[in-house]
Amino acid sequence: MTQLSVAIVGGLHADARRAAVEALLAGVPGSVALHHDLSTAVDGPDAKVVRTVRDAAGLISTGETPLVNDCACCALREDLVPELERFADAGLTRLAVVELWDSVEPKAMAEVVAASGLRLTSVITAVDPALLLPCLGNGDDLADRGLAAASTDQRTVADTFARQLEYAPILAVLDSAEADDEDRALLAQLHPTAQRVPIESQGAPPVPEGRGELRDQPRRTRTPQRTTTSMAHPGSLLTAAFAGFDVEAAAAAQHPASALLPTDADEHGVTTLVWHRHRPFHPERLYAALEDLCCAAARSRGRFWLAERPDTLLHWDAAGGALCVESVGPWLASLPDAAWDLVPPVRRAAAALDWHPEHGDRCQHLVFTSPGLDRDGLERLLESCLLTDAEYAAGRAAWERLPRPFDTFLEV
Repeated sequence: MTQLSVAIVGGLHADARRAAVEALLAGVPGSVALHHDLSTAVDGPDAKVVRTVRDAAGLISTGETPLVNDCACCALREDLVPELERFADAGLTRLAVVELWDSVEPKAMAEVVAASGLRLTSVITAVDPALLLPCLGNGDDLADRGLAAASTDQRTVADTFARQLEYAPILAVLDSAEADDEDRALLAQLHPTAQRVPIESQGAPPVPEGRGELRDQPRRTRTPQRTTTSMAHPGSLLTAAFAGFDVEAAAAAQHPASALLPTDADEHGVTTLVWHRHRPFHPERLYAALEDLCCAAARSRGRFWLAERPDTLLHWDAAGGALCVESVGPWLASLPDAAWDLVPPVRRAAAALDWHPEHGDRCQHLVFTSPGLDRDGLERLLESCLLTDAEYAAGRAAWERLPRPFDTFLEV
């Protein structure tokens, strides 16, 4: 009997994703790949999700499963686990590669697989570096690009791709002739803790217009250059597929209160600015600056606090020129001591790193990454949004009487 390992491979860059899957099938004897085509997700309740199973030699089987609650991702969850359990029970398959459909995010599927008791050993996002900026700058709705996973799917290309990229600890990086040092520096700065494994194109068939790796996205015209960035040996993709994966640690690394955010960097024209302050934002000035702040970088994220709501930890998440602001609960400093025992250790550790003698873990911790980033201008704009000395000296009671323009974001 062979113990089944499950590796998830996802990403909007379809050529890169297929190349990673083919490399795993070719490198692990007896492995299989499962894929659910969700392209009919918006066709109504009678639509079917098509499942395919293949190995290195070709197609093994196909099947259909109905939509669940008018949601293709729900159908995927209902159908995927029984298929994986069938392979596990047979004891003949060493590795099952779950190739996610274009816009499916790996976090949800990783949690489904782990909760089933199956042995999840890797989560991989496949990337074509030449398509990084086109995807991060694409504010189109997934539905407009034929990539929605449900009729109610309101995500955009940019925010979906950012989450796919930042969740996976392994990035399978396509050896793209159109990528240069700037592209690879951007990739390294967006997810500096990821292991980057090179993969070669497998000559995948063309993708229909408007689908897959977004072929109609503009690419920059330039002379291709080879990067000097150190990357893993190609064989390490096979090693990475069995490395192990901790769902709870991955979730903590993405949670705004404890996220492993990028650090300051400046290489090949790409800059990452880490902006960290303990003084609160003035809500009106920050609100007025949102458009400029969102357009200042290809990607920005982090946590922040507003003077008029000092107990609320707010999440900043921007890509494609659009910003999502949401409350993710209280700052630890606002909780009674007895509640701290209920807080995960990783959250307490993150709070300790930010701790201020007056404000506790309340802080501004925002990270901006982009080619051509105007670091000085961005810092000046952010500083101008903080409380002035006089406003700060007025104290918390005065802060809480300030206008609340962010209520529109927070649906208060």
